[in-house]
Amino acid sequence: MSLLDFSEELVSTARHLASPGKGILAVDESTKTIGKRLGTIGVENTEANRQAYRGMLFTTAGLGEFISGAILYEETLFQNHADGESMVSKLAQLGIVPGIKVDKGLRPLPGANSVETLCTGLDGLVERAADYYAQGARFAKWRAVLQITSDGCPTALSVRENAWGLARYARSVQESGLVPIVEPEILMDGDHTIETTARIQEHVIQEVYQACQANGVLLEGTLLKPSMTVQGADCSQKVEPATVAAMTVHTLERSVPASVPGIVFLSGGLSEEAASVYLNHMNTIECNSKWNLGFSYGRALQHSCLKKWAGQNVEAGQAALLARAQANSEASLGRYVPGSQPSSDEQLFVAGYTY
Repeated sequence: MSLLDFSEELVSTARHLASPGKGILAVDESTKTIGKRLGTIGVENTEANRQAYRGMLFTTAGLGEFISGAILYEETLFQNHADGESMVSKLAQLGIVPGIKVDKGLRPLPGANSVETLCTGLDGLVERAADYYAQGARFAKWRAVLQITSDGCPTALSVRENAWGLARYARSVQESGLVPIVEPEILMDGDHTIETTARIQEHVIQEVYQACQANGVLLEGTLLKPSMTVQGADCSQKVEPATVAAMTVHTLERSVPASVPGIVFLSGGLSEEAASVYLNHMNTIECNSKWNLGFSYGRALQHSCLKKWAGQNVEAGQAALLARAQANSEASLGRYVPGSQPSSDEQLFVAGYTY
């Protein structure tokens, strides 16, 4: 089997994931990271507790009305619910497509600035992706991370190597039938202005798609998962949501090919409410391209849900998840009324966030 054998399925899956009014639930936290989240509610990081939490998410009635796909960690993809049925089956019953995080994490990039990293996991990826496909996954995620600093980051080496890594990953998983989500995240760390972010992000995304072209990636069978174009977290110049939305759309129009069917934003440390409000503003702008502007949120969908669940209250956790999923569904259609759904305005930014 090859990319050509899967091309029609890849395009169909990508379009389904980018359905208007729907987004992706990112629940692919590593064992270490989910342990930190569970620790905030006093729950021990055991496989049984991870199973219970994610099983709660995947049995939320009506979630499929707002969520088209869910990105899983490898443990979860091969895991059963406490009732013995597979997690993949639970998602299928909701009409949600399973996806899988395929990267092996970040490592320092030799020859670059000390804060710069390269995402690992290309070795054996085609074969691993085939196993994930056999288990029921139909899309994949790989996160490259770039940082803006006053001493010249991201360097040309970092931009080039991360773009190439994203492109090689995308081509590799398409060979095994998985739609690649291409994620060149620019961290919020720093005191740079929104104009600086826009300039650098435009360059980064252009480099990513040049690398994708060189590697023969089928763009119609991909999705882009960018960070929103925001100022650094320590920037003194605060920017209104409408300006963030306008800058983000403008940046993407200058860098993303029209053949990409959908853009699903990461929340990148924004609060639950801000993530919805910013996305809503974007979808009120008349865009020259035909992409669906949706969401692929982790913390911005799970933060209140995790607190309400607290290790045992399934009903409260599911209600909180459903509320945020509906809010972001409405935002992806430009119909969200701020505050109309329960949410937290707690800042979720974590400096140097890795998982």
